[in-house]
Amino acid sequence: LHRRRALGMLERLLGEALERMPRRHVAQRLALVEQQADTLDAISVYDAVALGRTPWLSALAPFGKEDRAIIEQALADADASHLRRRLWGELSGGERQRVHIARALAQRPQVLLLDEPTNHLDIQHQLGLLRQVQALPVTTLVALHDLNQALTCDRLAVLDQGRLVALGKPEAVLTPERLLGTFGVRGHYLVDPYDGARVLRFRA
Repeated sequence: LHRRRALGMLERLLGEALERMPRRHVAQRLALVEQQADTLDAISVYDAVALGRTPWLSALAPFGKEDRAIIEQALADADASHLRRRLWGELSGGERQRVHIARALAQRPQVLLLDEPTNHLDIQHQLGLLRQVQALPVTTLVALHDLNQALTCDRLAVLDQGRLVALGKPEAVLTPERLLGTFGVRGHYLVDPYDGARVLRFRA
């Protein structure tokens, strides 16, 4: 989801019409972590996360002690405190994703949008990032293409050509009929003998 598409899907935010809300107010309530965002600036991780405080700052409310405390908490929630002095250009893909999430958390949003946060990450970092997202202290809306990853969500919405076709608990939504009709694949559930988790197996 591009930023415009992601915001366009949300007609109302916390009971208010999104199009009528000032952009500053939207940024105070909603944060977005895009698939990939980069910079050539030699910016530190701490300063990158501090950018998340921008919607809350003004001439009457300059950067202060409370903002520093929020940044520290955001770094801790994203498991990125140890990266604070590193430069952006020195970070791995997984580390950058954690910093993006910390920056979004520093906005103190009530809703966090993540657009394919595991994209371009190896499997170890994918699993670690998903665990971190599930533990975040905010409501999260995640765009995922990996259906087995989607099974770990509380609720799942399936889009087909931009149209919502199903919404509910993951296993109630990802039925064999839905897999075939929407995704064009045949699939069935298997039970992992290690922990009893149900996983999807696909056939062309």
